[in-house]
This record gives sequence, structure tokens and C-alpha cells, in this order.
Amino acid sequence: MHRQAQCTDCYIDKSSIFSTLTPEEQELIVKHSICTNYKKNEIIFKEGDRPLGLVCLCKGKVKIFKEGIGSRDQIIRMVKSVGFIGFRAVFAEDNYIASAVAIDDCTISVIDKEMLTKLIINNSQFSLRIIKHIAVELGHSNERTLTLTQKHIRGRLAESLLFLVETFGYERDNKTIKVYLSREDIANLSNMTTSNAIRTLSTFAVEGVLKIDGRRISIVNLAALKKISSLG
Repeated sequence: MHRQAQCTDCYIDKSSIFSTLTPEEQELIVKHSICTNYKKNEIIFKEGDRPLGLVCLCKGKVKIFKEGIGSRDQIIRMVKSVGFIGFRAVFAEDNYIASAVAIDDCTISVIDKEMLTKLIINNSQFSLRIIKHIAVELGHSNERTLTLTQKHIRGRLAESLLFLVETFGYERDNKTIKVYLSREDIANLSNMTTSNAIRTLSTFAVEGVLKIDGRRISIVNLAALKKISSLG
């Protein structure tokens, strides 16, 4: 049984789509949502599940993945707070086509679909923010598809590391990527085998592009990493 949590900060965050809601509308969101804490590696929803509402990631990091051939996962998206997961299924009135798991301890809020629909109908600015969010995510998805299908191993891995930097940012040293993934996750994000990911990361380290300390990856030469990604 997951411990209940408070998610009000998720709805008043100025960077979230909820910032366009009135205080009264934000209060309705709070009343019609269920907030839950998940531990690292816990499943938030599984492929084939029916969504109960819009899932808002209020705290933590989440990966969205789909099981591929030979039971090898393909990571589709990485999400940080404040973000949304599984919104396609909600608006398409469909089941989830991928699974979501917590990368670290997370706080998740599920907003009732009927209440969400009412707010979308009544608040045009809120509707536009949602449309913009979906459009941006679609653009990222298209770029990732191109990368994973046309680039070679070095280019794919370099692009994945840049993607992680763009999504999660750096630690205080402005070099260490602010997410610590297993080699398997890095491979699944880059559409390659784990052994290839380990070998290519080691090569980048030897070339002075990265510094690796366990799961901590620091970007030593950002320009070189970008060049590897662009060359494909």
C-alpha cells in the first residue's frame, strides 16, 4: 500500500500547465485528484492498463518503456517533475501502450478525467497549454525516432547523453548528469545492447569526452559529444 502524499505544489508551479488555472480551478483539481508516493523501481502503470486520469509527476524522475523483441526494453521517454506521463492514453480514450517506472522516489498525482475535461472546456488558456505540451512532446518523439533509426552506435549514445542533459540538467559541478542510470537503461534508451553501451561509454572516457564513476557520468568535452552526435 502506497503512502498518501500532498501534491498541491504540482498545481501552483508557475512552470506547469496548471498555472493558467484560477485559484478556484486549482482547488477543484486538488479535490479531484489522488496523490501517491512511489519508491524507486516501482511500477506506476503497466502497458495495457486503463488510465483513471491524467498522471502528473510532482516529484522525482520516471522512465516510460515498452517491451520489445526478446524481452528487451526500449525506453521511449524520460520525465522529470513537474511533468505528465501517459497523457496520450487519457486523451485518446485508450489503454496505455507502454509502462512507467520510478527511477527514484516519486510523488504522483492522478487527476480525475471528468474534472480535467470540464476545465479544458471552460478554460481556453489551459487547453492551449495542454495542446502546446503535447505538440512539444510529439516533436521530441519524432527527433528521437530519427536518431534511433539512422545513427550508428556512437551517434545514438552521444545523442542519448545529450538528451539526458537536456531533460535533467547537471549537478552543481555543471558536468555530472543529474540522473544515475544503469548501463542497461542507457542501452535501452539508445537502442543498443548493454555490452555495446558499456564498450562505447568506455571509449568515450578514453577519448576524454566523459568521466565515469559508477553510475555517475560527467561530460568533460561537451563540444566533442555534440560533434559525435551530429556525425551520427
